[in-house]
Amino acid sequence: MQKLGQHFLKNKSALRLMVDALDLKPDETAIEIGPGHGELTDIVRDRGQGTWIRAIEKDRILAERLKEKFKNDSRIEIIPGDILEILDPFLSTPNRAPFKLVGNIPYYITGHLLRIISEFENKPARCVFTIQKEVAERIIATPPHMNRLAASVQFWAEPKILKVLPAADFNPPPKVESAIIRLETRERGRGSGDEGAGTRDRGRYYAAVRTLFAQPRKTILNNLRVGDGKESGEEKVFKLQKLGIDPGARPQDLAIENIIAIANALF
Repeated sequence: MQKLGQHFLKNKSALRLMVDALDLKPDETAIEIGPGHGELTDIVRDRGQGTWIRAIEKDRILAERLKEKFKNDSRIEIIPGDILEILDPFLSTPNRAPFKLVGNIPYYITGHLLRIISEFENKPARCVFTIQKEVAERIIATPPHMNRLAASVQFWAEPKILKVLPAADFNPPPKVESAIIRLETRERGRGSGDEGAGTRDRGRYYAAVRTLFAQPRKTILNNLRVGDGKESGEEKVFKLQKLGIDPGARPQDLAIENIIAIANALF
């Protein structure tokens, strides 16, 4: 199992906390990432008020065992596959019912998974994940500790660490602490309104994030100078000052709304 980076969460109270934080409604689908032995799936089923569960498991042996375990429950679908390969097309079906994501995420896929979610037009209403504590702390960072991951996630979600979990809560225990994090999707990330405009806004924003945090120790102005040659440095200084942003500050000092303003004005 370790070749897939799996550390199975065995703390029942932590599993219940994850499901309670998901706050499932009867018309929603819970998409579970990496159900493993089905411990979390059991609790989602018991507390989900008739919610549909679609569990995606990469390990073929575990997937077959889960199919056998839940063969008599018509509301649970076990889907063998790599979440990084199938989640995007899996969720791209038009008019998909409201859904939420939950899972104890292998550490090595966390960043890639969050990038995939950030690109969805129709985002989950909420995500509840168990991830590496250090990564969770980076996600919730605010100025003067903003970073590329925080800027990327906080554009579409409001993150909150719900609980820190020691290594002993897992089998086998990892070498680091973990954390349960809730990502509540912001209204502008739900795919409502002018979808074309939303796509353009999102594209500009992430272009700005890539440029601003390309070299985090450099100033905002220096990163923007490297990013493109469309405008002179003086023009960029003028626009930044007009936005109330110090060109000599560091990217770590920027709030999400500052980055949005820069994206709209310079990208």
